[in-house]
Parts: sequence; structure tokens; C-alpha cells
Amino acid sequence: MRKRIIIIGAAGRDFHNFNMLFRDNELTEIVGFTAAQIPDIDGRKYPAELAGKLYPDGIPIFAEKELPMLIKTLKIDECLFSYSDVSYSKIMSLASVVNAAGAHFTVAGTTNTMLKSNKPVIAVGAVRTGCGKSQTSRKIAEIINQKGIRTIAIRHPMPYGDLVKQKVQRFASIEDLQKHECTVEEMEEYEPHIMRGIPIYAGVDYEAILRQAENDPKGCDVILWDGGNNDFPFINPDLMVTVLDPLRPGHEVAYYPGETTLRIANIAIINKIDSSTPENVELVKNNIAKVNPNAIVIEANSPISVENANIIKNKRVLVIEDGPTLTHGEMKIGAGIVAAEKFGASEIIDPRPYLVGKLKDTFQIYPNIGKLLPAMGYGQQQLADLEQTINNTVCDAVIVGTPINLGRIININKPYTRVSYELQEISHPDLETLLNEFLKEKHFY
Repeated sequence: MRKRIIIIGAAGRDFHNFNMLFRDNELTEIVGFTAAQIPDIDGRKYPAELAGKLYPDGIPIFAEKELPMLIKTLKIDECLFSYSDVSYSKIMSLASVVNAAGAHFTVAGTTNTMLKSNKPVIAVGAVRTGCGKSQTSRKIAEIINQKGIRTIAIRHPMPYGDLVKQKVQRFASIEDLQKHECTVEEMEEYEPHIMRGIPIYAGVDYEAILRQAENDPKGCDVILWDGGNNDFPFINPDLMVTVLDPLRPGHEVAYYPGETTLRIANIAIINKIDSSTPENVELVKNNIAKVNPNAIVIEANSPISVENANIIKNKRVLVIEDGPTLTHGEMKIGAGIVAAEKFGASEIIDPRPYLVGKLKDTFQIYPNIGKLLPAMGYGQQQLADLEQTINNTVCDAVIVGTPINLGRIININKPYTRVSYELQEISHPDLETLLNEFLKEKHFY
């Protein structure tokens, strides 16, 4: 009999693990996926067009809360945990739920879930959501491209729409974002690369994605894996860069699979030192030394800049930050808050009295967000609710701390200014030195 398995996921790692481990595997039967973290992604199917010959009807996706019932009624043998940025206490609590219902609880390792590329691969990951992966990826791409070496980025998946259409996606222009009907969360990751002239791939089937990226029409010398959450890469890296956050000291050894990502790092970047305390930085350094003493440690700041500081000074401001960073990333401070304090806002306005629609649900699920507004936009209704909440809020101005121009996709009815932030190394060796060594090893010069 085929082993009956449920994959516990969140529309990303779960699909990749299925493709790598189970598609066309006649010894196992994937009875279903479960979904968490991302709103409104359960109730779909992993489509037959992607699931392979063993699943002509596709594979159903259930809500994670149904897991105990599913294990019993569907006679499940094993549940494979396949998403990221969860505390050890949460993952072991879920393991207890699975075991109590009668099934085995498993997680997948790196060897059998990483694709092999015919190009050199640099991967960027982190120990938590919101550490600074994106700014690190941007800096690496800029350094390499300035040397005339063509970089193609591949992003950790965010397939929240039509999975068949999203099998392989390539983004090289703002129009591509509209063409693929991207959510805010996707645009936040893709747009910064596009604006720097770096094509970026994403989607569902990463074998197909990797092969197309390797043969990109503009040429490809180096693959840059741009990670999501605190997951480890889908592609085997030749150079692994992991970013840590001293604003959440200790999380680097307390969240799954962030510690895995730290343990496989060649380079560990302690970011946001300018916003942290020496004690917290030292704690993070000590944890790196314990779990990966061979990693090269880089210390870095994350300086911010704003388009118009006058919009902030002495104003009552609403602060909008990156959605996933505030929700399952559990951050209490972001670039918008730093800007509000630095440029003299008189008050940070609490958005909670003005919430509408699905944003109310977000704050119920994540009650510790506090006085910040997450830029949630996983669908058109969420985006409309975000716009109405912003426009309902009684304030003088809005600080937008997300990586995209939010005013391009929603109407903000009051003055607003964008905050940007970049990686600034303050120790040696720096990224450019280490990348030069890597590129020499790979015979680029």
C-alpha cells in the first residue's frame, strides 16, 4: 500500500517539496495539503497539470485547523511539515497534534530538496522574516552586475493565484507585475530588482524555473537565490549568505528553519546594528559562534532615507510596514518607525480604530502588531481594505515603509512619503571583498 501523506504548508515550500519528493513517486500518495500563514489560500487544489500522472484530479488544499480530523478520516500515515518562520514551540505543538491524531510528523532535509544548477549560485537567506534579505540580495546583484557579470534572480515562491499560470514567471518590467496580477507581497520583492535591471523568476515549478533562468534571453552568468521567510534555498548554493537581526536576539536559534539557514551559511551578516544595542549584537555573535563557527561574520547597518522629511516633522503619522514582517515575522519596529522617530513625528497614530474588512481579521490573528499598519495585499479585497483603512485614519501624513511605491496601486488621500533602506557594511571583510574571492574561484577573472 502507498504511504498516505498530508503536506503541511503555506503555498510555497510545500509545493516544492511535493515536486521534488513525491511527484510520480508510486510509493506514496499525497492525500492533501494544508494551508496556513497566508489568507484565503485553502480551498484550492494543487492542479493536475502540475501534480503529475498520479493525480489526474489534482490534490485538495485544506485549512490547517482541520488537520486532526483529516488524519483520522483520511487514514493519514505521515504529515510532512513544509513552511517556514515558526517558533520551535509552535512546530513541536503541531507535532503533538499530529502524533495525538495517530500520524508521524516529519520535516524534509536539504539534500533531496535542493536543485542543482549549471551556473554558480549565490543564495541569500535569513533567520527570521524581516532581517534584511531583500536589501542584501539587491546589494549582491549590484556588485556583481557592476563587474559586467550577468545576474539572474530567482525568488522563493509566492503563488497565491492561478497555479497553472504561475508555473514559471519572469519579471523584467513593471508591466510584468500587472500582467501576472501580482499581490503587494510579490511586488515588494520583485519591483526592487526590476528597477535595477535585474530579471527575476518565481512561480511553482522550480525545476522548470531554474532551467529557464539559466537560459534567460538576456544571458545568465550567476544565479542569485532571493530567499523568503527564513527558509533554506531550493537550489544548492555555492555561496550561502544568511542575515541575522539583533532586534530579535536569540531568534536565530529558536525558529524553524532559520537555524538551519544559519548552520549552512558561509557568510553571516548581522544587520541593523545601528538600531540595536551592543548587548544584543553580542548575543547574536555568540549564537553564530556556537552553531556555525566557520561562518565569516559581517556587521552592517541599515540606514534609512526618506523622499520628503517635511511630511513627517511635527506631524501625526500613520506608519505602514511590510505585511509579513509584522505578522508572522513578529517585528515591532521597521523602517517607517525609525523614520518617524528620526525626523520628528509628533505622534504615531494607532490604525486599529479605523480597520475595515480583512484587515480586522489580520489583527485578530496577530494581536501583537500594535500601532503599525501591515501592507496586506494578498488579493483585491485586501488591497481595497488597506486603501480604505489608510483613508479612514485620522492623521496628518502617512509613512510608507514598504519596498514598493504603494501610491502606484492604491489611492492615498493624504500626504505620504516613502522610506527606503540599504545594507551598509561596517566591518571587514565586506561583501564586495568576499564576492571578489568567490568570483575568482569560479574563474570569472
